Amino acid sequence: MPIYPNFYQTLTTACPIVELRGYAAACGLKGHLYAYLDFNGPTGTARDGLAEGMLALAIEKKQLAPGQPIIEAASGPFATALTLASLTAGHPIVLVMPEDAPALRQETLLRLGAQIRHSPARSGVNGARRLAAQTAAANGWYYMDWLANDDNPEYHRRVTGPAIAKAIAREGRSLVDSVVVSVGSAGTITGVGETLKAWTNDVRMVAVEPFESQALSGGFTGGHGIPEMGFGFIPKNYNAYVVDNVAAVTRSDAARAAQKVLITDAIPASLSAGAALHAAAQLLAKGTSRSALVILSGRQNLNF
Repeated sequence: MPIYPNFYQTLTTACPIVELRGYAAACGLKGHLYAYLDFNGPTGTARDGLAEGMLALAIEKKQLAPGQPIIEAASGPFATALTLASLTAGHPIVLVMPEDAPALRQETLLRLGAQIRHSPARSGVNGARRLAAQTAAANGWYYMDWLANDDNPEYHRRVTGPAIAKAIAREGRSLVDSVVVSVGSAGTITGVGETLKAWTNDVRMVAVEPFESQALSGGFTGGHGIPEMGFGFIPKNYNAYVVDNVAAVTRSDAARAAQKVLITDAIPASLSAGAALHAAAQLLAKGTSRSALVILSGRQNLNF
């Protein structure tokens, strides 16, 4: 077993893949259902590896200098992941968010060591992104812009995609015929999809969005209650050309799937992971897939 120089180095390596035999049996599914468990970092989401990976790519491209402050428009799990990764690497972190962002979330980020700047609530996420870009330009800071930065899918082209491709390769063919991903910033679906499509045409990429907010499929958008996905718009990171199908999942179905897989397979899936799991199970139930891999990008907090 290797000894890593720091904790973050363990997050930018391949994650385990397990077969969800208990869940498949409980749902009466034919075929095979696998899960890529991408939630082993400090926030319990795939955002941890992504934040570390994007920082490494920025340094590799000489876009980020030692000790240079980083600014980002974010307030959710990625904000927490980036705060921890940035401060650990010696970069002050400034987060821009609408002034009506949840107070408890802001308190947590401040306690971790982030600085916060507010944008008008009425301008939403786009207003926060504009302020972050303007502030970075005025102060010489590094603006990551994770929703429209190719370093996001590039991380998955280098880490997640190759790890999955290697794991499912069987004598020039694929062990699975579908890979199912909940879409937030769209880096995972794009990076993994581009990697797999370059290797084989045997795998279909399925993007999952909330039923209550269907931006990817051109439907109505709105509040949906599933964190980490369904931002209400199509991120610039999203490559529709590698997506074969878009599935919409309700919050209640996502919650039921997350609860069931905890009981059947001891996998603590988050709501967004539950949404992807439910979509994958539906493919098997309908016979449109015989062997599916779902990327579980978040874990639930069990609070024992």
